[in-house]
Amino acid sequence: MKQAVQPGDKWQVAGDKRNRAARRPCHLPLGTCHGFTLIELLVAMAIIAVLATLLLSALVAAKAQAKEAICLNNLKELILAAQLYAADNDSKLAENHQFTSNQATNSWVLGNVKKSSDATNIVLLGQSKLFPYALNENLFHCPADDSQSAGTPRVRSYSMNSWMGSRDMEAAPFFLTGYRTFVKDSELTIAAASTLWYIADEDVTTMDDGWFLVTMNDSQPFASFPALRHRRGYGLNFVDGHAEIYRLHDPETAVGSVIKAGNADWNTLKQVTTFK
Repeated sequence: MKQAVQPGDKWQVAGDKRNRAARRPCHLPLGTCHGFTLIELLVAMAIIAVLATLLLSALVAAKAQAKEAICLNNLKELILAAQLYAADNDSKLAENHQFTSNQATNSWVLGNVKKSSDATNIVLLGQSKLFPYALNENLFHCPADDSQSAGTPRVRSYSMNSWMGSRDMEAAPFFLTGYRTFVKDSELTIAAASTLWYIADEDVTTMDDGWFLVTMNDSQPFASFPALRHRRGYGLNFVDGHAEIYRLHDPETAVGSVIKAGNADWNTLKQVTTFK
């Protein structure tokens, strides 16, 4: 026989249903739903932190790669401009001199970026021998170069191989018998065009004029220091029109350090600078 339910029992049954509903916010069978424990919350937070770190690292790497790509494109455009200049000037390369009275008027790019008035002067870029063939001042600046002068970004990041565009390296104290300078296209054809660099990404600590000094006699290793902006690498373009990022591998290669003649990074640069 079914037992009669007393009025008080009805209130108890209703209360049990409400309590079960409060304890069971999901739609899983009764007894299978429960909240997160402290350990579970900590594990979830740790996983989220790891994923966020991985995502941030990937974003930083992607940003660095994008800047490298833009820098290489700048260098490719500049070597194309140099080739067009030579084609219009009886195969002569754009002149390239140290910062002297001669450099002040005749070099491929004007100005000394050690001087604030020159470092931020876009007009000087417009007077570059290559500008009529480039027509974009941004091509002279590496996007990873955040250096400033008097609070204003510098406008130039690149310098030209000191063995290109003049015979300056044939004068004391840099001359080393047997190594060649190049002032015409025809002189470049003696070597493979892909093995001679033309313009490089230079570090802000040594960059002044547009003349990147490489002493083949090891008298001043890295007197002009390559930039380390691209994950310890610097951009170079070559006379055949291509550009590369050269990585520095020797741990002793650092700005301000004493570079020895046997330094691997120094020797690598010399191998693509000139030849006998």
